[in-house]
Amino acid sequence: MSTVRILALVGSLRSGSHNRQLAEAAVALAPEGVEIEIFEGLADIPFYNEDIDNPTDVPASAVRFREAAGAVDAFLLFSPEYNGTTPGVLKNAIDWASRPMGSGVFVGKPLAVVGTAYGQYGGVWAQDETRKASGIAGASVLEDVKLSVPESVIRFAERHPSDDAEITEKLAVVVQQVADATKQPVEA
Repeated sequence: MSTVRILALVGSLRSGSHNRQLAEAAVALAPEGVEIEIFEGLADIPFYNEDIDNPTDVPASAVRFREAAGAVDAFLLFSPEYNGTTPGVLKNAIDWASRPMGSGVFVGKPLAVVGTAYGQYGGVWAQDETRKASGIAGASVLEDVKLSVPESVIRFAERHPSDDAEITEKLAVVVQQVADATKQPVEA
């Protein structure tokens, strides 16, 4: 049995990010046969620009991201909500993943979006927008795989998400659903 490899992208660059902590919890919860890697370096990737996305000019940080994304079986995106939508760093990663059009690194791979935010809905607007953009980029978005944790500043003020039994139970289910989706035929 081969290992299912999942790449986690975290849409918050803040030190102490609750979404980063949620991603760390997912790494720890990965069952046997599943490996989750948190991609380091989203902040280093320049804004997507077709002028620099050509065979001679692609920035090394974008190449590294595409190589890491191309080597995995699935994706798990962790999105906070910035002004009611997807954080720029996460949207930029989706833009780089979408190219070349029709054959980017997301194409045909299962992808789920989860996250936590300060507000009472846990960032659902941003997560919905992230699902939409990822689907347009070619990912096989797992529309029913969701986890939105509201009031992150309060809920995780004094504990890491990995110490929250309710969250770890739900997050373990999400990780398993993403892993299971890699074994399903891709819908065209």
